[in-house]
Amino acid sequence: MDPARYVDSVFGRPARQPGSPWSFWHYEPRPIPRSVQMSQSAILAMSEAEAALGRLSGLGYLIREPQTLIGPYLTREALASSRIEGTQASLSDVLQAEIGDADEATADVVEVTRYLSASRQAFSLVETLPITQRLILDVHRTLLSGVRGEEKSPGNFRCSPVWVGSAGATPDNATYVPPPPDQLPALLTDWENYVNTERSVPVLLHGALMHYQFETIHPFLDGNGRIGRLLISLLLKERRRLELPLLYLSNFFETNREAYYEALQGVRERGEIEPWLLLFFEGVRAQSDDAIWRARRLVDLRETYLLRASETRSKLPQLVQAMVANPFVTVQSAQRATGLSAPGARNLVRRAEELGWLRSLGTHGRGGREHWYASDLLEIMEGPLGGDTAAN
Repeated sequence: MDPARYVDSVFGRPARQPGSPWSFWHYEPRPIPRSVQMSQSAILAMSEAEAALGRLSGLGYLIREPQTLIGPYLTREALASSRIEGTQASLSDVLQAEIGDADEATADVVEVTRYLSASRQAFSLVETLPITQRLILDVHRTLLSGVRGEEKSPGNFRCSPVWVGSAGATPDNATYVPPPPDQLPALLTDWENYVNTERSVPVLLHGALMHYQFETIHPFLDGNGRIGRLLISLLLKERRRLELPLLYLSNFFETNREAYYEALQGVRERGEIEPWLLLFFEGVRAQSDDAIWRARRLVDLRETYLLRASETRSKLPQLVQAMVANPFVTVQSAQRATGLSAPGARNLVRRAEELGWLRSLGTHGRGGREHWYASDLLEIMEGPLGGDTAAN
C-alpha cells in the first residue's frame, strides 16, 4: 500500500507498526464520525432515496400476499452480491437448484445458495436480536460453511492480516491493506455501538457509513463484501424502514462495480465521503424504484393467473403461488406446493402448460426428471433495470 496516496482524515490514516509482525503500511480507521456535513446535492439525493424507499415499503401493505415476492428478490440479491466477488452463476441455475437439483449444482451455484441461507437466517435473527458481532459471526458461519472459503475460518474474525489487490499482490503493492487483527476488537466495538445507538442519524446516512466502515475494517478472511451488503438490508429491517426484504442493492453495486469500489476507496485515500454517499443514495433510489416496478409486474401476472385458476376446481392456485416464488417447476416441486400425489401433480403441471403458463425444458439430471419454466415470470425476474422507466 502506497501511504503517499492516503491523507490523514476524520475517517482514518495510513500507519505502520515498526517492530511488530505487521510492520507494513496499512490503513488505520478512526471511529465512525457521529455527524457528517452533506452538501445540498447529497441532502436532495438522500431525500429522493428516502421517498423511493418509502414507496417500496408501502407496497408491501398494498398488495395481497407480498411474502410470495420475497423469494425472487432474495435470490437476485444473493446472485448479484456473489457476482461482485467473482462467483459465476445465472439466475436460472440458482432457481433450478432451489427446486431440488442441488446435488447437480456447480460450486458457484452452491455459494449463492449458501448466501440465500445466510440471508434468511439473518432476517430471522434480526426479528428478536440487535445487529451485533455475535449475529454477524453466526451468519458468516452459515455463508462460508461447506463452500469455497470454508478454510477461511467461518464464524470467526480474522487473526491474520489481509490485503486487497490483484492476484499475487503483497502488502507493499496492494491497493488497500485493512487494519491488522489486533485493532479489530476496538474497531468492531465502535462499529457495533454506532449501529445500535445512533438513532438520531438518518437511516440511509446511517447505512452508508455502517457499510463503508465494515468494508474498511474487513473483519473476515473471506465474505466481507457479502456480509457487508447484507447488513444494509438488515439495518433497514431493524429500523422498521423495510418490513420485507425487497431491496436488492447489490444489483446496483454489481452494475456499477468500478464506481462502487472507487467510492469506498476514495473515502480511505482522500477522506472524500460525498461521492460514496451520492452513489449509495442513488443505488437505494434506483433499486427501490426497480423493485416497485418489478413487483407490480409480478403481482399483475400472478393475479391474472389466479383469476383463471379460480375457474377450475383444482389446486392450480397453489401451483401459481409456487411459480411466482420460483418459476422453475418439476413434478416433485408441484407436489410439495399442492400436496397432490405424483400423478395428480403431473396432471396439474400439464394443465398449466396447456394454459401457456409453463414450457417444458425436457428431461435432465438425476433420474431424467422433466423440468418446466414459467417464461413470462422469469422474464420479469431476469429483466434489466426497470425502475427508472416505471418512475417516469
